[in-house]
Amino acid sequence: MYRKWVKIALILVYLVIIAGAMVRMTGSGMGCPDWPKCFGYYIPPTEAEQLEWQPNSAFEKGNVIIVDETLKVATSDFTTTLNYNPSNWESYTEHDYAIFNVWHTWIEYINRLIGALSGLAILIMAILSFWKWKFKKRLVYLSWLSVVFIVFQAWLGATVVYSVLAPVKITIHMVMALVIVAVLLYLLYASKETPKTYAVTKGYINLLAFALILTLIQVVIGTQVRQFVDEQVSAVGYEAKSQWLENPDLSFYIHRSFSILVFIVNAALWYFNRKNNFWLSKINIVFGLIILEVFTGIAMYYFDFPYLSQPLHLVIATLLFGFQFYILLEAWKRHSPKFVARQ
Repeated sequence: MYRKWVKIALILVYLVIIAGAMVRMTGSGMGCPDWPKCFGYYIPPTEAEQLEWQPNSAFEKGNVIIVDETLKVATSDFTTTLNYNPSNWESYTEHDYAIFNVWHTWIEYINRLIGALSGLAILIMAILSFWKWKFKKRLVYLSWLSVVFIVFQAWLGATVVYSVLAPVKITIHMVMALVIVAVLLYLLYASKETPKTYAVTKGYINLLAFALILTLIQVVIGTQVRQFVDEQVSAVGYEAKSQWLENPDLSFYIHRSFSILVFIVNAALWYFNRKNNFWLSKINIVFGLIILEVFTGIAMYYFDFPYLSQPLHLVIATLLFGFQFYILLEAWKRHSPKFVARQ
């Protein structure tokens, strides 16, 4: 049961990453300008009229309306009279963003909803880990550490909103998601009853670790490129896709050049795995993901950002990180170089 919930938690965390990628692609990051509610509601509004002051309407403490392009928050539960009473409302002070777009709101809300479900799954997983205490105490420690991480990740999400999508905070938010993925993957591997062992050399393990670090660096640089693209979208408009990377900054060239090194290192891993019969079959998946990642990158630059190419590029990168990390775990538990056949 414990291992089943580790898998559920891992799937939900990846769904959060996918939803987050869709949020960025659609520019929905501020679809819910407050946190953890959305415009002061657990279920967000579907029409702009719901965020307008109305006479003889009931409001609850914390509900939000938009007045003169600013957010106003109800200070208590009350029913409005025929005239607007400023004493019933206070200004929202975290930021001055006050725009309602129903699509942006619900895309961001779905992202938060999946995030809440992933947190619940991780909590259930952590509770179930107590049954592993007698056998593998580290599973209990790491399971509850993942609870701490997901709470911290939720707090980071709030700071991203309060900062009106500050690039540095978005990057930290993304890296933290990969940390959670890594912990869950370790729990998935360590909870196996009889994990397979492989005859992998120490040099190959070091190359695996190097490839994993390269992927992490690429993800971080990629978030900077994405921020530049977002700025271009704001400057020239969503329809002018051909101009988004017309004059790219330095981060783009670093990201593009770095991808060559990533490809070479992973191609070497695939070749040595095949040549030396290491039997790490997931290397084939990794190399396939590398090819897809390169393809989506080329498509964005040369074919003006085809639909879904941006979220696909990010999701593939996070899947690549996950598979590389799991392969590293498999290879780490190795026999001496004399061991040839897979057990």
